[in-house]
Amino acid sequence: MIGLTGVAMTLLIQLTTPSTPAWTWTLYDDDPLVLANEVPDTARLRSTFECEPGSSVVRLSLYPATPAHGFARVTAGAAATTAAFEPVRVDGLRLILRSDHPVFAAFAADGHLDVMIGDERRNIEVQRTHLAKLRRFTELCAS
Repeated sequence: MIGLTGVAMTLLIQLTTPSTPAWTWTLYDDDPLVLANEVPDTARLRSTFECEPGSSVVRLSLYPATPAHGFARVTAGAAATTAAFEPVRVDGLRLILRSDHPVFAAFAADGHLDVMIGDERRNIEVQRTHLAKLRRFTELCAS
């Protein structure tokens, strides 16, 4: 009987304890298109990719970051490029990429993008279960 009560208490504690936030990738198929790494229904963001449909111009925003101006090195697979960055909001940086650039094509293929800003490295990973969203974003951004 005591063992059963202990199990019941453990389940009760698990059910009433707030779970850790679930980060996910969400595609907002609006104008602009937005692919966001977020905790749904909160203001918590790690990164967003935005573009006007058919423009091929992608605005990558990284959060949190110290607002600044400069250049970042962006790599995916064997491809690399340099992109200027600028402050966005009060807590982020934004850089511009092209969806038709080899870096973005490599990113869309495997979901891994690295951004080096000074000595800071940001790894952006779109998990396999969300790659279809990234590819759909890339397709809509380019067409």
